[in-house]
Amino acid sequence: MSISRHIRRFVRVTTAPIVLLSVTAFFGWNVTQGEHGIYAYEKQLPLLKQAQQAYQNALIERNFWRRRVAALNEQSLDVDVLDERARAMLNMADKDDIVVPYNWYKPPAF
Repeated sequence: MSISRHIRRFVRVTTAPIVLLSVTAFFGWNVTQGEHGIYAYEKQLPLLKQAQQAYQNALIERNFWRRRVAALNEQSLDVDVLDERARAMLNMADKDDIVVPYNWYKPPAF
């Protein structure tokens, strides 16, 4: 047997295992180090917790506003209370209102 025949046989026998081991190594590296690998997953966990907390806060706020909007139905609104709140928010008075000033601001003594 010639040496070239041994070399060809060696190459033929080792090519498939080398290719398969290379593919396995490639996928193994991507499982740990890749864009969607284990280390990338670990880096994303704090962001996931922040997103879950933001979601919970949004649910709480949505329920708060749902209760407030539900309280605005016709049966629960009192016209006088609504008028009082509107005037208080706008800082206005009606011409028939009696305004009683009180001294809430005391200038500093010199």
